Amino acid sequence: MSRVSLEGQVAVVTGAARGVGELLARKLSARGARVALVGLEEEALKEVSGRLHHDDSAYWYADVTDHETMSRVAREVKERFGKVDIVVANAGVATGGPFADSDPVAWRRVIEVNLIGSAVTARAFLPVLTESRGYLLQIASLAALTPAPMMTAYCASKAGVEAYAHSLRAEVGYQGVRVGVAYLSWTDTDMVRGADQDDVMRELRQRLPWPSNKTYPLGPAVDRIVAGIERRSAHVYGQWWLRGMQGVRGYLPALIGTVGQREMKRFAPRLRGMSSGLVGAGGAADEAARATHRN
Repeated sequence: MSRVSLEGQVAVVTGAARGVGELLARKLSARGARVALVGLEEEALKEVSGRLHHDDSAYWYADVTDHETMSRVAREVKERFGKVDIVVANAGVATGGPFADSDPVAWRRVIEVNLIGSAVTARAFLPVLTESRGYLLQIASLAALTPAPMMTAYCASKAGVEAYAHSLRAEVGYQGVRVGVAYLSWTDTDMVRGADQDDVMRELRQRLPWPSNKTYPLGPAVDRIVAGIERRSAHVYGQWWLRGMQGVRGYLPALIGTVGQREMKRFAPRLRGMSSGLVGAGGAADEAARATHRN
């Protein structure tokens, strides 16, 4: 598919304070897009907005799971820029550890942010995307393609957003709205670095077969996402080998079920006492925002 110029396009990026969202916003801006940043870290969003190449950008403090707030953000973005051409549902959090010992609040929050928050984002912005015949890109993960022990919430959420986005594509395509799903393996972000702070999680990942045991640089992965946005692609792969996973994904649950049992038995003595909260700086920001809201 031919590429669409991003010059003058209006792009909304959730989870834009750091990691994939922050770099994506900068790269979209460098290509001439006007960017609306959405996230929970107001000062960080302000700083990111100030560094964007295109000075006609703005930011909104918002929890993507809050329908009323996101509906307001969609209205305000439309008022500010006159249209919305691209929405990237990127906001996400993660937790790790054995399901039986997991913090039920943190586990639920992963589902709420990653799956429900993505749906809330789409619901809020679909009317303006329909007007512009625009593009919604859902950020998924290798975790949508294959299950993994110690990652029940994250795998469930990413498998969920993949299925939801594929279903939505069939619903809105006749209206001119394109929907894509982006897959990323372990990429050098605060979330992955936060997970790696736990010795067991880090060692389990290192024992995965190549090339899934590597941490990949952020820049090339985001470049692939930008190219996918320019093409309005249905599938975007942050790392080259992920495309090949589509052909073998049906075999992976049985394989992971067998190998995973062996690995869990190996690590069983070290599993007690593992932290089961949200990982990384983004997880800390989410917990801080919820604590402030409760108070």
